This record gives sequence, structure tokens and C-alpha cells, in this order.
Amino acid sequence: MDTLSQIGSLHPLEVKVLTVLGQHQVRPLRQEDIGQAAGLEPSQLSMAVEWLLAKALLLVESEVVTPIVSLSKVGERYFEKDAPIERILSVVRDAQQTGKRITIQDLQAREGLEPSEMSGAIGSLKKEGAIRIVQGGQVEATGAPCPLAESLRTLLKDLQGAPRELHAFPEPLRRVIEHYAVKRGNPNEPFRIDDRVERRYQLTQAGQEAAQTIATQGLGDEVSQLTPELLKDGSWRTKRFRQYTISLRPPRLSAGRRHPYREFLDLVKRKLVSMGFQEMRGSLVETEFWNMDALYMPQFHPARAIHDVYFVKEPTHAREIAEPFLSRVAETHRSGGDTGSAGWGYAYDRERAKRLVLRSQGTAVSAHKLASGPAVPGKYFSIARCFRYDAVDATHACDFFQVEGIVLGPDINFRTLLGLLNLFAVEMAQAKDSRFLPAYFPFTEPSVELHVRHPKLGWMELGGAGLFRPEVTLPLGVEGPVIAWGLGLDRMAMVALGIHDIRDLFSTDLDMLRTTRGHF
Repeated sequence: MDTLSQIGSLHPLEVKVLTVLGQHQVRPLRQEDIGQAAGLEPSQLSMAVEWLLAKALLLVESEVVTPIVSLSKVGERYFEKDAPIERILSVVRDAQQTGKRITIQDLQAREGLEPSEMSGAIGSLKKEGAIRIVQGGQVEATGAPCPLAESLRTLLKDLQGAPRELHAFPEPLRRVIEHYAVKRGNPNEPFRIDDRVERRYQLTQAGQEAAQTIATQGLGDEVSQLTPELLKDGSWRTKRFRQYTISLRPPRLSAGRRHPYREFLDLVKRKLVSMGFQEMRGSLVETEFWNMDALYMPQFHPARAIHDVYFVKEPTHAREIAEPFLSRVAETHRSGGDTGSAGWGYAYDRERAKRLVLRSQGTAVSAHKLASGPAVPGKYFSIARCFRYDAVDATHACDFFQVEGIVLGPDINFRTLLGLLNLFAVEMAQAKDSRFLPAYFPFTEPSVELHVRHPKLGWMELGGAGLFRPEVTLPLGVEGPVIAWGLGLDRMAMVALGIHDIRDLFSTDLDMLRTTRGHF
């Protein structure tokens, strides 16, 4: 680009910087001096300098990095109330002079220090030889001086007024500053070390030519709009018009929208309601009775271990379980009751049934619905949040959503269930390929698993389904066939939204959230 064309593309801020540097071509100038001479704010100067560097009209002649030390908020607090090392040493010495015994627990209670501050200060004082820990965890002063405490007090006083260069301190104090400076992963330190970068700039050959042209020919008034007045009197001929680069992309305007996963959940609910399903709701905290016992899962089942379900710490048990369901389910587990089954053949623990857990499967909601006297025929669904102790990876999470559903009716059969599952795979998960695999669950027979093909992760299980066993329906007061399913909504959303990691469903990455859209 020739000099005149380049000058025509300059921003007024760039022109001011070039003019100042053109007047001082003999020596490089600091950025602060340029801004002062040009009358520019720091932000304006920074933009102009970056533009000129990109256009090769300006170059960095030198760059000096100076470490600057200042007090952090923790340091300011230490200046007012003394550092933990000073406070602990003072308390221990005072206690020893008065003949009192003091332990680490006493120091913690008296000074109210954070555990990390307490352990760090005790460790430093022991290393300095200023204190010792004797039998019974008692802390005693050795009487030896503590140079570290004195150095900290000196530095806190020196830096209270204003920041200083690190090299202005003697080597021993520099070591203390560097040891107690804020670092990544350890922000609770009294000192901060920041780099002050001082750059000096000078014009390149092209920049000198541009500055000289501006000084000799001037630029005239810059106009950004062609107005009727300029056309009428012909003054546009003497004006300099600001150039525009029409190839530049305009700024992106992002309108507000729902989270993609929220949109998917709403879609699932709308489709199920449009199919005639009624929504079921349930509590996140359930008893083991409704979460497992009512589903004919024996109390010795491995899925009830602490490594697979979250137990509630307080309160640990519910007060009671509704009758006659508790007695019916207990008898079914023991001997099969009136279901025609032999049961599990063990002594049912009614107190264990009251244990509170976080709901581990949406089928617990269906158990409540069966016990409430549902309509027959009837169709019900629930979008249930569930919790399981699991290692988090691309397809597993500790908490997840299940779409749970049941259909009751005299004409319901296994083929009805397979048809519904295939519909869910196509309409909700937007899957191109799906398949059924035989499965086993304590509460359904026959049972099946639904798998869909993820475009990147391959075949992925969505969940299980089947016909409820009489051991489930009869104790809860329901006669006749009931089909049920519990499918992982998070995995369905991964397929529908084209997401390859289940954790991305809860991402806070705004760019990803703005661009992620499902095929629905």
C-alpha cells in the first residue's frame, strides 16, 4: 500500500500518535509520554499503538519488565491485625511468661485463624526455632529470635504506603516476599508480585514517511457522512472522507434463548402430553420402600449398596410407610403373598424400608402412581431427576434425568411397549438407528433395553423397559398388565443435540450454548 493510501486509512487516534512520534524522531518514547503529548486516554492510546504496530508504521524499540510488589487484601489485614506468625508467637510468649499452658487447639479457638493459616504459621515458627511442640500438644516458646516475623512486619510497613520494585529490597527480604506472594492455587498470601512492562516506541521507515506527509500536507477535516449541505456548496471536494472496509464482518448480535437442554426437555414433555400422557411428579428424597421395595427389589440387592445410591444423612429414616402397602409388599418379599410367586424367601426388615435415599430411578414415581389408584386404561409419564454414585465420564453423570412412563390397560402387551420405545428413539432422541436387547430387571418380565447409535460414540444404552411383574402391581392394588420404561433423557439429548460429552449439557460456555441446536 502506498503512503497516501495508508494515510487515508488512518484513524484520528493513529494520526495523533504518528504526529507526536514524528516530532521526536531522534529518540524512542515511552507509551506514557506518547499518551501525555497526544492527550489520549490509556485505552485510546493502547488501541492506536496496536493498530500502528499491525500496519508496520510503529515498532517496539525496547521492553523492560520490572516486578512490582504490593500488599494483597490479606496483607492489608495482616498490617492491621498482625500476621498469623506474629500473633501466635506473641500469644505463646505471653502464656509462657504467666506460667500458662497453651495448646494448638487453644490457639485456634483464641485467634480464630483458618486451618491453613494456623498450620502454615506453626510450621514456619518451628522451622525458625522460635517454638516447639511438647507432650500433650502444648506449644512452648524457645526464647530464640524469629527473623521471619520481624521481616514480615518490616515488609508490611514498607508496602503499606505504596507498591515498590522488588529489586529495591535486600536479598533476604526478597526471598520472604517471593515465598509469601500470591500464587496460582494459593491466593491467601500477603504480597502480590505484578510485572510492570515499560515499552519504548519509534517509527518505522514507512511510519516516518507517513508522519512527514501528515506534517507537510495535513489531512484536512475528516468527514464520515456525505450530507446535502456538502453537496450543495461543493465543500465536499476539500474534505477527507473516512474510509470503510466493507469486507469486515459486522458484530454478532446474540438474542436471548433458552438453554438447549431446557428446550429439549420441554419438547419431550410437549410430545408426551400431545400423545395423551398425564404427568406424574415425585420427591427427590424417597424411602427405600418406594425406591426399591415396592419394585420387588430384595433388600440384599447389590444396587442398594452405599456405592450405588446416596443415603440421606439427616434425618435418616421416614416416620412411617403407608398401609396396607407396607404389609403387602413385605409379605410378597417373604413368601410371594397373593401374587402366585414364591417371593424372595427372606425376613423382610420394615425399619430398613424407612431409610431415606436420593431417588435413584424414576420408576419410584410410577410405584407411587400405581398405589394412588390410577385410571385404567391410562397413560402416565414423569421427567424425573435421579441420583446415582457413578464415575463421571462422557456418558455417565452422578445426577441425571429419566423419562419414566407407564401404560395400563387390558389390551396392553409387549409389542405395545416395543412400538412406544421405537417412537421415543425416533421422535425424541432423533436417532437414525435403534435396536432392542434382552435384559433383566427385578420388577419387569419380560424386560428389554433400548439402544441407539450416537454419530460419534457409537451404540449407547438409553434405558430399560418391560411389563411390570404381578409382585409389583398386585401389592399396590393394580390388576391387569402394565408396561413401564425408564430412559435416560441426558443421553437422548446427546443424540438429538449432537453433543459428544454428557457434561456439555450443563456447560456455561456461552458460544456453545448459542450455537447448539437440535434437529427438532
